[in-house]
Amino acid sequence: MTTSPESDDRIVGSLRRLDDERAAVRVEDIYDTDIDDLWSALTDPSRLAHWIATVEGDLRPGGRFHAHFTSAHEGLGRIDVCEAPRRLLVTLDPGTSEETVIEARLNAIGDQTRLVIEERSLPIGEIAVHGAGWQAHVEDLAAYLSGRPGAWQRRWAQLTPRYEEMAERL
Repeated sequence: MTTSPESDDRIVGSLRRLDDERAAVRVEDIYDTDIDDLWSALTDPSRLAHWIATVEGDLRPGGRFHAHFTSAHEGLGRIDVCEAPRRLLVTLDPGTSEETVIEARLNAIGDQTRLVIEERSLPIGEIAVHGAGWQAHVEDLAAYLSGRPGAWQRRWAQLTPRYEEMAERL
């Protein structure tokens, strides 16, 4: 990341209302690594396990997988689009009332890479905890890439009040 993830006042996410019941969270940051390395950290199960989730299954477009996130969410997913090394689109809990879509976009900026992750179709009442969760996840990604341990639970707890304030303005 271009700014230290330990900076407790830093917010890299935004929230937006999609309709009366659903919302989206978007997090964005720049990482001090090339696009291929960041793509690998987002798609290689052995690397995913270090910062966001253990993932098992058919990891090809159209494939289904099972994920257990550091946030304690556990469920099924489907890979909808995989355009290496620029775009990944997955559906979590497909076909259920909990279904959401996560899109990751990567853009090279010299020796760095911009990552934008957006999760859509989240219940409005849960958007703040998801916003704080996604920011904690992308901070853990930065920590992993630089060889440091992540701090998802601690960061999520610190960030949640800030995201609750943001959610009140939706």
